[in-house]
Amino acid sequence: MSADKSVILVTGGSGLVGQAIKTIVEEERQRGIERSTNETWVFCGSKDGDLRNKQETEALFDKYQPTHVIHLAAMVGGLFHNMAHNLDFFRENMAINENVLDTSHKRGVKKVVSCLSTCIFPDKTTYPIDETMVHNGPPHTSNYGYSYAKRMIDVLNRGYHEQHGSVFTSVIPCNVFGPQDNFSLVSSHVIPALIRRMDDAMQKGEPTFTVMGSGKPLRQFIYSLDLARLFVWVLRHYDSIEPIILSVNEEDEVTIGAVAEYIKKAHGYQGDIVYDTTKADGQYKKTASNKKLRSLYKDFKFTPFETAINDTVAWFKSNRETART
Repeated sequence: MSADKSVILVTGGSGLVGQAIKTIVEEERQRGIERSTNETWVFCGSKDGDLRNKQETEALFDKYQPTHVIHLAAMVGGLFHNMAHNLDFFRENMAINENVLDTSHKRGVKKVVSCLSTCIFPDKTTYPIDETMVHNGPPHTSNYGYSYAKRMIDVLNRGYHEQHGSVFTSVIPCNVFGPQDNFSLVSSHVIPALIRRMDDAMQKGEPTFTVMGSGKPLRQFIYSLDLARLFVWVLRHYDSIEPIILSVNEEDEVTIGAVAEYIKKAHGYQGDIVYDTTKADGQYKKTASNKKLRSLYKDFKFTPFETAINDTVAWFKSNRETART
């Protein structure tokens, strides 16, 4: 990324990761970091335009004339929401991604960084997974619609590069959480869902709290502010079209049961945690290697998981009414 004036459009900018990037950029400006003074950041949400619609996508790009794009916009949801709506997840995300990348190409955008997910990797695979394994087999059946749509971003990136020389790339974060997450009881991911539901249990004085599933599946979780810092680094310094995994270390993987215990401690919940093993666990593990990231950004330090959980629970409690909507 050159030192020239740049306009960075962040799609999905009102969501968890977009707002975290906004926080990091504002912190840079407050510290007087020179590079940030040459950048104009525009954070757009669904109210600014429906990216499933080609005309509205083009109008958004014509309004802001971005030189760079961070593409976060997507239809997203937790395990059970995915299981019930795989077709919707595929069709809507395919439409969004096609419109954003095609419009970026036609409007001469210099670089696009799109957001994928570790759930796109094959269900049957060896561990740890790395960037070369994205297309090595079918994803888990629980979220195949979302997974295949996200995989197609990598296909599009390669195609635009081969035919037009475009610098369209992608990042593959592990499970992200943090302040301003989606705490919906219907469509949230595991950490915000547990935080919200445990808070509800505390408000009602319930003596037990039920975790859906066995609690045994393993996951790597990245704090949204850490991911935001890495997104900004990728935009400025990573120019390969090959995907790059943005994940905590393999040894930082935790069980869902352990996550529930960390949240219990952060909430100060005094009841017992029980597990409903009649509910689906989803994919048992998807351990990702961050070897590529570590080779390029050796000194990056991740926020300790317990600290990140404490901060997220504290944010939720301070913003309980708005976070619930």
